[in-house]
This record gives sequence, structure tokens and C-alpha cells, in this order.
Amino acid sequence: MNSAGIIDLIPSSLRQQWKEDNIYPDRSVYRLFAEQAQRQPGTPAVLVPGQRITYAQLHDAVLRLAGSFRAMGIVAGDVVAYQLSNSWHCSAIDLAVAALGAVVAPFPPGRGRLDIESLLKRCDARAFIINPHYTDMDMCQLVDDLRPTVLSLRFLIVDGAPQDGWHGLDSLLQESPLADGELPEVCADTPVRLLVSSGTESEPKLVAYSHNALVGGRGRFLQRLHPDGASFRGMYLVPLGSSFGSFATFGVLSWLGGSIALLPQFDVPEAIRAIEELRPTHLLGVPTMFQRIAAHPTLATVDKSSLRAIVSGGSVIDQTTIQRCVEVFGCRFVSLYGSADGVNCHNTLDDPPEVVFKSVGRPNPSVCEIRIVDNESNVLPSGTCGEIVARGPLSPMQYVNAPELDAKYRDKEGWVHTGDLGYLDAQGYLILAGRKKDIIVRGGANISPVQIENIATSHPGIVESACIAVPDADLGQRVCICLTVKEGSPRPSLEELNLYFCQQGLETSKLPDYLCFYRNLPLSPAGKVDKKRLAAELEFVGSVAGTLA
Repeated sequence: MNSAGIIDLIPSSLRQQWKEDNIYPDRSVYRLFAEQAQRQPGTPAVLVPGQRITYAQLHDAVLRLAGSFRAMGIVAGDVVAYQLSNSWHCSAIDLAVAALGAVVAPFPPGRGRLDIESLLKRCDARAFIINPHYTDMDMCQLVDDLRPTVLSLRFLIVDGAPQDGWHGLDSLLQESPLADGELPEVCADTPVRLLVSSGTESEPKLVAYSHNALVGGRGRFLQRLHPDGASFRGMYLVPLGSSFGSFATFGVLSWLGGSIALLPQFDVPEAIRAIEELRPTHLLGVPTMFQRIAAHPTLATVDKSSLRAIVSGGSVIDQTTIQRCVEVFGCRFVSLYGSADGVNCHNTLDDPPEVVFKSVGRPNPSVCEIRIVDNESNVLPSGTCGEIVARGPLSPMQYVNAPELDAKYRDKEGWVHTGDLGYLDAQGYLILAGRKKDIIVRGGANISPVQIENIATSHPGIVESACIAVPDADLGQRVCICLTVKEGSPRPSLEELNLYFCQQGLETSKLPDYLCFYRNLPLSPAGKVDKKRLAAELEFVGSVAGTLA
């Protein structure tokens, strides 16, 4: 057990083998970043509209912030949590905390009081950094109200000027920098970041990652996408506090020596303008984001020639959306399957379109090995659908302060059980088939929401879709399809939509019972469609189809 109270459930012999195979750099993320800053001080590290932060500027900010944290009493093993909109401050915090041997625990804006309290308690956060406001919420007041219940919390920091009882991040960034030699030597096998994974639990869970697993696992995934790491310029449409955004600082800056491009929050017109201004090589986001950008008329008016690939993760994406994106963005498409729990598989730029349409690529054992197992954990042959389990260099150490989750999802050999369904075909490509718990059971028949959603978004007038289970006294569950339509397109009736489903080959036993329209489907803090919120809204939909504005 290390100073943060976190143990590693991956067998030590495997971690050692990954070092001997040179998969792990066996150096801390801060040391790797400092080497990049010394090598290319004038290169942009973080780009936002109207501003570029070079490696030298970011390195100076990191050392100043590390000095401020140390003066406050932050030491190795302490957890520093933050909930911030995307900015270069996020990278500065990540690296300053890592430089001290402490652990950073970011989570995306949008999580409410209950989730904030749960996360702070679970990770025993010693410091918490927030934006002063989120939408109409006074975040400082919210945290002040929570403070008596979070006994570990000692330091409150607001991104801006100091407030009563709060340190100001602006002031901390102005303090004298530590000399590089004043920093401790940090073991690369110790935890450096906690990732938030909502999963299917009622409360969010936290997963601990070491320096080696972040850069040697998640960073290596980026290197496979773009071998010339220094020219990688990734625009992260997702929050840096999400699992998907977790490899931005440590993967792009520490490992690749590339650049990250950011917007404070996802906004379709702003994202389109930023593509032209910031000239990213890669756009990283979730399917909903790309569906909305692709449907916006101004995308055709901007210069997109810098783009090499769209990288889509977070949820399954359909063939029609992929084809639309390739056409309107003018670049290749990469489907990424991954999670905070320690899973990664993705297409490469060399995969032909028919492979990208149906699969998420071949597993890369130097990042993550994948098996398909039955309910008794027996490995299944290729072509047989079962649960996806994963283990590899990017595997996390353990769930944080949640032994019941380790017992439920991890085995003694370090394999994580994802709860996702899929199979490996004869060529070794991974084909996803949804989640165990996402299956809708109507009158004893199993219905896959993913199958219905993929057909719905192939309709020329539909932008987004989400298939939700609605409780029913007779059949147990019924199916509601939630849609957004393109601007100017007519809203199809349920009868017209089901006719389209039948024409596309969907069995009549799987046709939706209800149809609801949204101007925009609600999104979770990580940017994915918030199906839990939709299910709550539709719980009392009753026996007639409806429309939600």
C-alpha cells in the first residue's frame, strides 16, 4: 500500500514485465513533461481561441503552482480534486500535483451536490478547486455548505481571485516557483490520477491510475494513432475531467510532446470556429457531439484541411454517422472503445471503411488485452458473443475506497469485467453488442437499444436518437425512442418511423412503442446522452406516445 492508501490489484510480475518490455517509461509524468519543455520551450502546449500557452510558459506555471501547493501543506499521497471547465489551468494543476507525488482527482462540471459530496468523501480530498459559478449555481456556496460533511477537506481554491475563506488560483500562480531540484523523486508505480466512472452504480466510482499506466497505456494509445507525436494537435471537445479527457495532459503533453486545443465547454458554433482557428489534427469527442457538428450548416464554410481524424468514444456509433462525418469533415474516422475501468480498443487510420463501420478495431496487447467470456468466466471462441474482459499496461490499480467494486469487477489475475457485450471475429476485430444491463426486456423478449438507435440515425432527417426502457405493468418494459431532427426536417409519426424501421430490416417484435422529440437530447457531464435523465423523465409516459419540447 502506498501513501495514498491505494493498492495495485494487477500482479506485480505483470507490471515488471511491461517495464522490461519498454512499454512503461518508468518515469513520472512530471519528469516526462519537464523533458518535453526543455526540448521544445517555444512549442504551443495548450491552445484556446485567442491564446497559446507554450511549453515553457506552462512549465513555469507548474513550478509556481507546485510551490504554492507545498506551502499550503500538500504532500505526496494527498488528493487534490477539481471541477473546472476546460482551460490550460487544468493541465497546470495536473502537472503541479503530480510533481509533488500527490494525486489529482478531476471530475467534469455539471455534477451536482450529491455527486460532488460522494466523490470528495470517496477520495478523501485534501484540496478542492472549482469555478466560482456553473450556470446559475454559486459553486463556492455549495461547497461551503458541504464542507462540514467532508472531513478530509482542508484547502478550498477558486479559479480566479481570492474570496472569503477561499484561496485564489490566480494568486497561487503568481507565487515564486520551486526549483526543479526541490521536487521529490516520484515512483512511477504510485497513483497520480483518479478517473471518474459512473457505470451502473447509483453513485459515481473512482479508479486509481499510476504514472506508468497513464503514459505507458493511455499515452501509447495516442502514439499508435499518431506516431509523429510532436505534430499531434488534439482538440478535446469532451471535458478534461472526464475519463475520455484524462490522457490530454499526461498523454499528449508528457508522452507525445504534442499540443491540446480546448474550448471552455462544448458549443457547436464555437467548435466549428475553433477548427479553423486552432488547426487541430484530431477531434476527440463523443458521437452526439459529432452528430450535432456535422448537421450544422456553417461547418461547410470553414477550413478543415488540418484534420487527419475524428476520434469518437464514449458510446457506440452507427455507420450512417461515420459516413456523414467522413464526408463533411473530410478526414478519416476512428471509433474508440474505452472506459475509466481499464479498457481500450480502437480502429487505426489504415483500417478500411467496412472495418470501421462494424468494429472498434483489433485489441493492442501493448495497451490492453481483451477476452470474451461467458457467465462463468470461460474464454469463448471467436464469433461467440459474451462479456468483454480486459487487462493490460493501461489497467488501473483499483477502485478507490470501494472494495465491493473490486470484488465485483476485478479478479485475482487483474482482469476487469466490463459488463459490455461483444465478440471477436475471425480476423480478430472487436464487434460491440451493447451492455448487459442496457438490454430492454419486453414481454420476455430481449431488445437491443443500440440496434434501434443505429437504424434511427440512418434516417436522413434524424440527428440523434436514444432508446429508453419505459416501465409497463403488463410487459415489464416497453420501448421509447427519443429523437432530434435536422432543422427544417418534418417530425415523423410513430407509424412512419416504424415503417422505416421495418424497411431497414428491424423485426416487428422490436419496434418502439412510444416516440418523443427533443430539441436537444440531454447530455451527461462527460458529454454523452444522459439516459438516466431520459428514463426518469419518461417513467410516467403512460400508454400514449408523446412529444417533449
